[in-house]
Amino acid sequence: MEKLSSLRVYIITIAGAACWGLIGLFIAPLYARGFTAWDVVAIRGIFTFVILFLLMAVFYREQLRTRLIDHVFFAGAGIFSIALFNFFYFEVFSQSSLSLAVTLLYTGPLFVTILSRLFFKEALTIRKGWALVLAVTGCAFVVGLLPFGKGAIPMNTLLMGILSGFCYALYSIFSKPITKRYSALTITTYTFLYTSIFMLLTSDIIRKTDQFQSADVWVSALLLALVATVAGFAFYTSGLKHLEASKASILATIEPIIAVLTGVLFLGESLRGWQVLGIALVLYSAILVTQGQSKAKKAIDISHPK
Repeated sequence: MEKLSSLRVYIITIAGAACWGLIGLFIAPLYARGFTAWDVVAIRGIFTFVILFLLMAVFYREQLRTRLIDHVFFAGAGIFSIALFNFFYFEVFSQSSLSLAVTLLYTGPLFVTILSRLFFKEALTIRKGWALVLAVTGCAFVVGLLPFGKGAIPMNTLLMGILSGFCYALYSIFSKPITKRYSALTITTYTFLYTSIFMLLTSDIIRKTDQFQSADVWVSALLLALVATVAGFAFYTSGLKHLEASKASILATIEPIIAVLTGVLFLGESLRGWQVLGIALVLYSAILVTQGQSKAKKAIDISHPK
């Protein structure tokens, strides 16, 4: 019975990461309908906030109470992390491939390590150093700088991919100071509130209401929010309640594997042998970083930004 329970926990955690990995299936139809990457960020942010807020209002109303001063952290995470990392991630996908986008996004744990050293004085270990080397090497293989010394990916696309990982890492920096006061659901809901406000002010989504007359746009938008965001968050955090944060983070590396398979099987992408090697190196570097995390950092991982 205990083994069955453990297996169920692993399956739930992996299911959450798999939901994130399916994101390309819901974004591609929106691009086909003429939405830009910035528009798609707005759609994901707004739809996700509405769903989360309704969920909290019905089942967790008491968790909606917050201190006004903490909204500085919610806003920082919502704008500088969620909005920007999604934009760079989606833009790389639109310009290149889902495989490249998710691989560069997974440099995020390394940026967390570097930023945690700067802001929270956390130690840089030999393990983390090796992880950095492996991640850089892996990215070089994926973008074509290795083994032939000539990159097939435009520099601006590569830069946006790295920025997606950097902005992804900022979520931990903004959320860490408030994780002891609020649940993961509260932090995520208010983070997406500010993402939604920011995107409503800066995107053209309101002027593109005509495009929402198509049923497939609504289906893609709802699935993007429900499956690739809310369900992914719910499954992952449910599993995390019964797992060490480091183990859950390692299980979460199923996300880029699912994303790569989705790109190859459904979106017409192709991968060469050295690109597969590069993806494996980036994933292994993420595992090295998470294995080196202490249990004290569990609060960061609970507030997963996906």
